[in-house]
Amino acid sequence: MSACVPTRTSDSTRPKRVHPPHSPPPGPRRRFRIAGADVSASIAVFLIALPLSLGIALATGAPLQAGLVAAAVGGIVVGRLGGSPLQVSGPAAGLTVVTADLIQRYGWRTTCAVTVLAGVAQLGLGCLRVARTALAVSPAIVHGMLAGIGVTIAVAQLHIVLGGTPQSSVLDNLRALPAQLAGLQPAAVAVSVLTLSLLLIWPRIPGRTGRLLRTMPAPLVAVAGATATASLAGLTLPKVDLPSWRSHALAGLPEGPALGVAAAVLTITLVCSVQSLLGAVAVDKLIASRPGLVASPATRAPRVGRSDLDRELLGQGAANIVSGSLGGLPVAGVAVRSSANVHAGAVSRNSTMLHGVLVVVAALLMVPILELIPLASLAALVMAVGIQMVSLHHIRTVTRHREVLVYAATTLAVVFLNVLQGVILGIAVAVAVALNRLAHTRITHDEREGVHHIQVRGQLTFLAVPRLSRALHLVPHGSPAVVELDGSFMDHAAYEALQDWQKTHTAQGGSVELTGRRLGTGTITPAAAGAGAGTGTGTAGTEPPAPAAPGAGTPLADCRCRPWTPWRNHQCEVPRSAPASGVSPGGPAAEEPVGAPGTVPGGHPAELSAGTTGRTGAADQPSSTEPEPHPSTPPSTTATSTTSTTATSTAPASADPGSPAPTSTGPGPLTPDGTAPGGTAPGSSPLDSQEPSTPQEPGSHQLVRGISAFQRNTAPLVRGELARLAREGQRPTQLFLTCADSRLVTSMITSSGPGDLFVVRNVGNLVPPPGEESGDDSVGAAIEYAVDVLKVRSITVCGHSGCGAMQALLGSEPGGEQTPLKRWLRHGLPSLERMADGSHPWPRLAGRAPADAVEQLCLTNVVQQLDHLRAHVSVARALRAGALELHGLYFHVGEAQTYLLTGGGGDELFDHVGVAHLTA
Repeated sequence: MSACVPTRTSDSTRPKRVHPPHSPPPGPRRRFRIAGADVSASIAVFLIALPLSLGIALATGAPLQAGLVAAAVGGIVVGRLGGSPLQVSGPAAGLTVVTADLIQRYGWRTTCAVTVLAGVAQLGLGCLRVARTALAVSPAIVHGMLAGIGVTIAVAQLHIVLGGTPQSSVLDNLRALPAQLAGLQPAAVAVSVLTLSLLLIWPRIPGRTGRLLRTMPAPLVAVAGATATASLAGLTLPKVDLPSWRSHALAGLPEGPALGVAAAVLTITLVCSVQSLLGAVAVDKLIASRPGLVASPATRAPRVGRSDLDRELLGQGAANIVSGSLGGLPVAGVAVRSSANVHAGAVSRNSTMLHGVLVVVAALLMVPILELIPLASLAALVMAVGIQMVSLHHIRTVTRHREVLVYAATTLAVVFLNVLQGVILGIAVAVAVALNRLAHTRITHDEREGVHHIQVRGQLTFLAVPRLSRALHLVPHGSPAVVELDGSFMDHAAYEALQDWQKTHTAQGGSVELTGRRLGTGTITPAAAGAGAGTGTGTAGTEPPAPAAPGAGTPLADCRCRPWTPWRNHQCEVPRSAPASGVSPGGPAAEEPVGAPGTVPGGHPAELSAGTTGRTGAADQPSSTEPEPHPSTPPSTTATSTTSTTATSTAPASADPGSPAPTSTGPGPLTPDGTAPGGTAPGSSPLDSQEPSTPQEPGSHQLVRGISAFQRNTAPLVRGELARLAREGQRPTQLFLTCADSRLVTSMITSSGPGDLFVVRNVGNLVPPPGEESGDDSVGAAIEYAVDVLKVRSITVCGHSGCGAMQALLGSEPGGEQTPLKRWLRHGLPSLERMADGSHPWPRLAGRAPADAVEQLCLTNVVQQLDHLRAHVSVARALRAGALELHGLYFHVGEAQTYLLTGGGGDELFDHVGVAHLTA
């Protein structure tokens, strides 16, 4: 056989793909697959959607099939075309009032035509890409609109619950309520009470039995229970009537005044669009709480991106066109079904589409079963949904943000007028409130110990310039003055008035100090004002030095560091006595690090934090070369700042025994080649080649300066929240037990705040087993108090890399003097023995092996201390009751990466947080 003849003749008969040149290679064939999680989630959503769709159709006065049509179209069409994969759309309770009013005015066929026209309008808005604009509506208006609709629904459905028929408006329903109470139907009331009772009790069944039963949604259980009870008891009640699909009414040409139809289209478009877009944003937040849905592709976990709001608007428009054409209710994103879809474990849009298919199957095959449902049960279900739309959480939120007036005006207008007029009135009130806040500025003047204080509360605009000028001219010539600006905006007119007075006052021998809620001291410059209030830097006049701690080289008000910056990396303001060259006694001037454009250290906007901008050692003297701002040029909105470094100092000793004391004294981090900034080696000062460094600053001065920065910058921002916690007491949900290492900042790595964590810190994050404390019951007492008194729901043991306690355990020698440290570390010996025991697999890290024996012991210690926790009586009792979860964390300091302990049964894996799920 010739060598040119192919040895496999079968290959020559196969068709060969011809790949066109200059085109990407063909991708792999995609197979349509539905994940098991999507199937189970679709069933859960379907069981909720079925009774709610019928109930909403009943509340609007539409044919009951219309609710099923809208649910099916919302699931299939929006699920396929929408931009929020996990949001479920269908007939929404927020549209009930609008649709009911349309049906009463124009009839059902015209209402369907209005729904189609609203869908066309939504398509137009989606093509114009204005979806984000809808989010500009104040949340107080949206919450007020939903609350007003909820009140209207609840009042109307109350008549059906009592066995009667609702009226056309809230006032008519309220006036007819006494007569309805006098002639109530006991059978309807009994079925309604049973439905409401099941709705209330079902989600609150405790224990393992409750968790098992809650797999069935409460609305389905409530309606099914009431239906079964009514059937078994033989109660005579109005029930669901689903006529033949052959007689189902479809959309017709709109009939009625053109202006009224246009207003109806605008209302449907507005309510559907805003509710759907806000629902998509809420679904994104729910998805973010499920790490598996936002995992990186490298983990091969399902991934759901953020919602495309313009595409979502297009999908909602297409669904409303289809639903209206087929004789269905208007379609919008529904919060209850969407949250159920996410919580049920859906991973793609297939769950939403499959739920719509299930609704179609039920509408075709389950008609005899659906016709057994009493109307009173559906009315009670919808009434409960309406009551839940008046959210106490929303009321507390708008109260905290001082928008109660907007919320109340919108709610009342929706209840007593209609939805469109209510939203318009709410927008008008919101604009009026915003203008009032902008124009309302409080300016006071008082004298304390010879210093005149001018306090400005609110935004400083041209409207407040006359009152500001009057207050400033009350300050006598040559006297010291302090101007406190507590606001976030200063316009050009106010800036010029304040600057002109400042120059005049300092020229007459006086001094001016500008302070603010978020800034230190200084005088104002064009670079600091403009778009921001409360700004100041030294430009003209003499400024008195800020008060300093006794013996401190740097005034307290001059510290310009981020709140979380380590003391040893501080780059603070040069002392007042520094030479005019701009070089501090500790080293050369350096550019101050900033976090992002337009910000200054501390994380505050530049226009709010320029109180110490632009000063050098000679900043106390007026600058003769600085140009005056041109009157017609508005000041810059961003302030840049350059500062001189203070003397470097060695970091405080680590609180973790055994960890080596840091030797680097440089003002910043090392460069990638391992040298300090400027080319010096680690451990040496970058100033060694220039001049001797100044002595280390006493720790008390560092502490006092930090406290002063807190009182000045942070305390005004958190005072309200801390006052609430002081009134209500602590109610943390987490006990966080970690090491005393100074590099572990629990609030930073957990993004928690005051009142969130009950923290226990000790050397080595050790949990002494019960009975072995030997006089030290502090950890056991904290655990008992957290579990039995505070009722925490979770306990976390957090270890970390480079733990000095673990190093001390590995290097300890038997015998010797029993110091307090050695006596404490004996509680870590079980961890050492666990690692030496070959019968147990070692805990491991995801993606890499432990770096050394110390890291392996740190991981093993977390697992061992969790075993010690389970031995405590209070913990064991709470675990048996299902009221407590235990978690293990490992924080790698150098990587700034947190690992979560997953698995069990001998396979302990520390996985990246953001990928693993929190499991008990």
